[in-house]
Amino acid sequence: MVESVVAIGSGTFARGIHPFEGKELAENAKIEVLPTPKQVLLPVLQHIGAPAKLPAKPPKDVKVGDVVAEAGGFVSAPVHASLTGKCGKPVNLTLPNGRHVAALPITPGEEQPSADELYGAVIGGEWPTTELPDLEPAAITEAVKNGGLVGMGGAAFPTHVKITRNEKKPVDVVLVNGCECEPYLTADYRMMVEAPRAVVAGALLAAKAAGAQSVVIAVEKNKPKGIAALEEAARGTIAQVKPLETKYPMGGEKQTVPAALGRTIPTGGLPLDVGVVVINIGTSLSIARAVLRESPVTHRVVTVTGHGITTPKNLLVPIGTPYQDLIDACGGLRPDAVRVVSGGPMMGFTVADLKTPVTKGTSGLTILTDADVQQAEETACVRCGRCVDVCPLGLVPTKIALASRKEIWDVARRYHIQACMECGCCAYTCPASIPLVQLIRMGKARLPKN
Repeated sequence: MVESVVAIGSGTFARGIHPFEGKELAENAKIEVLPTPKQVLLPVLQHIGAPAKLPAKPPKDVKVGDVVAEAGGFVSAPVHASLTGKCGKPVNLTLPNGRHVAALPITPGEEQPSADELYGAVIGGEWPTTELPDLEPAAITEAVKNGGLVGMGGAAFPTHVKITRNEKKPVDVVLVNGCECEPYLTADYRMMVEAPRAVVAGALLAAKAAGAQSVVIAVEKNKPKGIAALEEAARGTIAQVKPLETKYPMGGEKQTVPAALGRTIPTGGLPLDVGVVVINIGTSLSIARAVLRESPVTHRVVTVTGHGITTPKNLLVPIGTPYQDLIDACGGLRPDAVRVVSGGPMMGFTVADLKTPVTKGTSGLTILTDADVQQAEETACVRCGRCVDVCPLGLVPTKIALASRKEIWDVARRYHIQACMECGCCAYTCPASIPLVQLIRMGKARLPKN
């Protein structure tokens, strides 16, 4: 048995919080295939970096997997058709994060794969771990690039950029982030349980591409079945599973890396600065699919959960599917539902239009009730320091937020506004109910460049 010895972190990080988890609502719901939607809408920007480029004249007919928009640069990713059907004229739409982008509509034809065929192609079937094909690193990176892979845990950074070898900053560890610390969400957990060998295979391929000698899969201890499945799948490989303390925001790179590996990412730095490449569970599975099955990102697993949805589920859906279709597949909203959040309740964005499409970075929809969102009226900061006590990055959130509100940009910079990861720990604990995250987010958007 091959064994890694790099996972020497303490298993935790300083500060943080323990919010209501809510995982029990959907964690036992096996991944289901969503019925074919009446239409998908494919945004050209589903990632950090340059938007993909639609052709001057989009094709009339496409098949699943066809490229419909080419990458707009090195830090970009192509977009592929998620249905077989006919393309309409490009339209403009607003994503949950406020970005205005072009999107290509596709109306499905009569011939679509069955639910069993689709599940088998994306998640099921056999996945090798100890007998991977002997591929050159460049071939793996090229397959990932052509497949349109981006981080599927929320940040959506183009994956081929991460795993491309950097001679100036060599990598020795690929860290698979399986913490999924955001309350309610369980999509990654279900992939660990249902396709652990695919996750391991993808991680091993990423390690070969990046030149890493070790693979560590970090999982919070509240996922014992996921840990067991991954440990079994990793047997006989260089991959090691590292259980971590259940604490929010354990899934942040600057928390996961020190907790799992004992390495500290510098302020303003990246995991690459300490010899680490971090990928998410869904991304790892997609790497295996792109390389071993030559299949691009056309579908993803989305958790639809919360006390405001009739039947919480984990759904395998085509990219571009309207949120409304996911909600309908889960029995619709409950009478007391008042808010739909794209993502989880801590870092997600409230959705105003349920026609908004699923993108590569959509990990879940959280439906909150009136009881969930009740909040006391904002009062003045009493300088209690609770936000400082819980900030996982050791920042002073109230200073940053109030400087943003008053547009005192030198103060905002002095207290490292750009370092804030917007995890929401500060707002969660603030007794004055100050909207700290919203103010900091606004400050980042309005911060003068000079």
